[in-house]
Amino acid sequence: MEIVCFYYIDWYYQSILTAGKQRMNLRDLEYLVAVEQQRHFHKAAECCHVSQPTLSGQLKKLEEELGVLLVERSNRQVTMTEVGKAIAAQANKVLAEVRVIRDIAQTFHDPMAGALHLGLIPTLAPYLLPLIMPALKQHYPKLKLWLHEYQTTVLLDKLHRAELDVLILALPVETDEFAELNLFAEPFQLAVPRAEPLANQTIISLGDLSQREMLLLEEGHCLRGQALEVCFMAGATENSGFHASSLETLRHMVGEGMGMTLMPELAVPGKRSNKDPIRYLRFRNPPPTRRIGMLYRRGSYREAGFKKIQQLIQQTMPDTVRRVK
Repeated sequence: MEIVCFYYIDWYYQSILTAGKQRMNLRDLEYLVAVEQQRHFHKAAECCHVSQPTLSGQLKKLEEELGVLLVERSNRQVTMTEVGKAIAAQANKVLAEVRVIRDIAQTFHDPMAGALHLGLIPTLAPYLLPLIMPALKQHYPKLKLWLHEYQTTVLLDKLHRAELDVLILALPVETDEFAELNLFAEPFQLAVPRAEPLANQTIISLGDLSQREMLLLEEGHCLRGQALEVCFMAGATENSGFHASSLETLRHMVGEGMGMTLMPELAVPGKRSNKDPIRYLRFRNPPPTRRIGMLYRRGSYREAGFKKIQQLIQQTMPDTVRRVK
């Protein structure tokens, strides 16, 4: 799993919290949150781009200032105390609010400049990013885009905690907390081994999958749920003895003749040779699809910028996917 930590320090906010004669600053809160997330001083220090003695020393001063033990230290592990967990959770909220303040200022200055943290699901990121990144770079050269790839549940949690600004993922998402923007409807194709009898057809119907067994992704991928819905409609079943961790693993399994699977349109290679062991078959209209869109916190001051990105992505998409308003 990718772990990304960033410095969010502003001299104006260094005195956001005070206690006694000493002053609690945002850097101390960042150190505490990093330790709570990593449960390891060395990794937390690397995450915050400081030395381990510096991080340990600052946390010790924070404990002295608050008069409580935040972290139980030993040679092998780091354990958060109950009060440490509670304060780290509140510190995370404080840092998130500071990021919101910085976003507001940035938006009024130039909504399409500065850092933007974009989260994508693994079944989309490797295939969508090569299509949209050149256009984003060309049209918004001042935008510093940080890319984060996680499964849907992790993305939603990070968006909730303001660690990410906007997500691109499969919709709908069952929550009223976020606002959504539609991007496109992505059809599925059926990937089959070349030796499979269905490979001789140019167009297939859902009925062709009746009583067939499908290779699917493991739990946690939203694409698994979408594929299961297609299987249910078609009367197909899943291969319960194997679950892949990625679309590329599924592709290799199909290429080895181990079964068939559903492949999103953008993951289907554009150029294929006659030696390709996999055939990709289109479904008769209307094909099974998944809806791809953007998700962000309601009331975000960057909403206008997200809509500009939405329009640019829609303009960049190939004709094989359908724009959704």
